[in-house]
Amino acid sequence: MLIVQKYGGTSVGNIDRIRAVAERVVKRREERHGIVIVVSAMAGETDRFIDIAGELTGKPNERDMDMLLSSGEIVSASLLSIAINSMGYNAIALTGMQAGIITNTSHTKAKIEDIRAGRVKEAVDSGYIPVIAGFQGITEDFSDITTLGRGGSDLTAVAIASFLKADICEIYTDVDGVYTTDPGIVDKARKLEKISYDEMLELASLGAKVLQARSVEFAKKYEVPIVVRSSFNYSPGTLVVKEDSDMEKVVVSGVACDKNQAKITIRDVPDRPGIAAGLFQSVASNNIVVDMIVQNISSDGKFTDISFTVPKTDAKSALNITKQITGELGAGEATVLEDIAKISIVGVGMRTHSGVAAKMFKTLSDNSINIMMISTSEIKISCIISLKYTELAVRVLHDIFELEKE
Repeated sequence: MLIVQKYGGTSVGNIDRIRAVAERVVKRREERHGIVIVVSAMAGETDRFIDIAGELTGKPNERDMDMLLSSGEIVSASLLSIAINSMGYNAIALTGMQAGIITNTSHTKAKIEDIRAGRVKEAVDSGYIPVIAGFQGITEDFSDITTLGRGGSDLTAVAIASFLKADICEIYTDVDGVYTTDPGIVDKARKLEKISYDEMLELASLGAKVLQARSVEFAKKYEVPIVVRSSFNYSPGTLVVKEDSDMEKVVVSGVACDKNQAKITIRDVPDRPGIAAGLFQSVASNNIVVDMIVQNISSDGKFTDISFTVPKTDAKSALNITKQITGELGAGEATVLEDIAKISIVGVGMRTHSGVAAKMFKTLSDNSINIMMISTSEIKISCIISLKYTELAVRVLHDIFELEKE
């Protein structure tokens, strides 16, 4: 059996943690499994590097930032490899480049374009335990180091597991699986035994921080089975796999909240073809992801209002771009509201059960929580609400859909 294991920053946060991970790895190896390891930077290191760069300049060069940030994972991989070797097992530390992670040239948010992990396979076949620095890759011409964005080590692990056709990809973190919601908000939150790729993808993109959304998307595409487990215990974790018929029996699987949201509103936008396209093309060209969009129906055929949400971290840039465009279009004032949150329910059972949206909206209304925007898909309903009601909304929705029950 070939296993790819990924260990997050808290799992390798200090020397004792690194030794504990090494012991866990060796234990699996003693069970005669082939093992490949992917690691994140030690907890807090990436933020520390960002803060240092920020003290030097308000806008660091993105290429140089990739050079800087990638070093954290290299340190973790080197230390873990040293620890495993000290226990009498052969390990080899590899950078993202050495592991064959080929990306595009979009620094700090690179996308994987190819995987050439022949060296990793050779190491496994030779009896070594490869320890790969996650979160990073190299451009096609091998000229620049790139990073894959926050949580990118998850993506590295899934990509390597796909290339090697591994039997399982184990993602080790500081929680012991995927819960129906954040246990820090709802103490009755229940750990799920398994969840579908689609549900996990929605939860990851909606604020659940267990797995990076892009890694789930990659796993779904290449059918890589994932297990989310804790590195601090030996609990079985949550299996992320293809949807089966049993999953549709559960209407709602989880509740997610995302406080990293900002809403931008443009008043008195001329109501004519091409206006929205021009606006969102300008936002997209600056690598800002737009989530929810609402455009009011024009009552007079002349003017309308448009609202959309972006990550709060991109709010200032998005507002500046929007103000420039509104000036060119002759639209009215553009404003930003940051005291908001996105609350969502997710479940593949929504495809075959009616009345879910009505139940969600009534529950929020009964608790005096106003809905500003709504977005839906086959298996998700999201609402923008005031930030101060976030935890209340999570609790009442968790209760009304009885998610604490098996």
